[in-house]
Amino acid sequence: MTEIIVVTSGKGGVGKTTTSASLAVGLARLGKKVAVIDFDVGLRNLDLIMGCERRVVYDFVNVIQGECTLRQALIKDKRLDSLYILAASQTRDKDALSKEGVERILGELAEDGFDYIICDSPAGIEKGAALAMYFADRAIVVVNPEVSSVRDSDRILGLLASKTRRAERGEGAVEQHLLLTRYSPERVAGGDMMGVADVKDILGIEVLGVIPESTGVLTASNAGVPVILDADSPAGQAYADAVDRLTGKDRPMRFIDAQKKGLLARIFGS
Repeated sequence: MTEIIVVTSGKGGVGKTTTSASLAVGLARLGKKVAVIDFDVGLRNLDLIMGCERRVVYDFVNVIQGECTLRQALIKDKRLDSLYILAASQTRDKDALSKEGVERILGELAEDGFDYIICDSPAGIEKGAALAMYFADRAIVVVNPEVSSVRDSDRILGLLASKTRRAERGEGAVEQHLLLTRYSPERVAGGDMMGVADVKDILGIEVLGVIPESTGVLTASNAGVPVILDADSPAGQAYADAVDRLTGKDRPMRFIDAQKKGLLARIFGS
């Protein structure tokens, strides 16, 4: 049975697309058939992070408006045979999306035997974001551990509980997971950043993963390689752990404690 997962947030720039790409790759590495869809019409970043921007011929809006088939628009990942990308349009606006069109595409993917559909949502509560979450079975709420990001994500949790197909049908709320990005245990210890427990207490949902602040994320994105493929990167390792938890495996939470300084560092303050 196909599971639809929306990756969402209330605030932009928190790492949703990086998260969508890494989760899609991680699930495909487990042998799952995965499609990842960019709902951010007008901007289109997913294909850049996936490294397939030069291969985009048709996009999400082309399929919705009947200008091509879904099969024509899906881009097969070069690294993983079971992973496919559906890019957003850069030349249309978000009004080009329709609930009926999105439902049709998701239905075709389910009929094609996809195990997971990852919906990479734009930030906030506009039409693209609303459609990305409407059909979801599960939601991953991406949050930076700072006040404005947490506050805006609280609004998203309210929408997930009330403005989805599951809510309309009385099937209960979409299952929600919290993913913290750009986390710095040292800044938490210094009182400059909210801790994991603080964010969890405010939002009231379980933590799927904590992605440490890392220059490796930007380096990987610029190279068109999802950071989860960098086994040496703490961020890549943390995303791999999150994928394992998403599929029911028990993994300890890493990268949440500040490193203890050695004696010389404590003496000289470096």
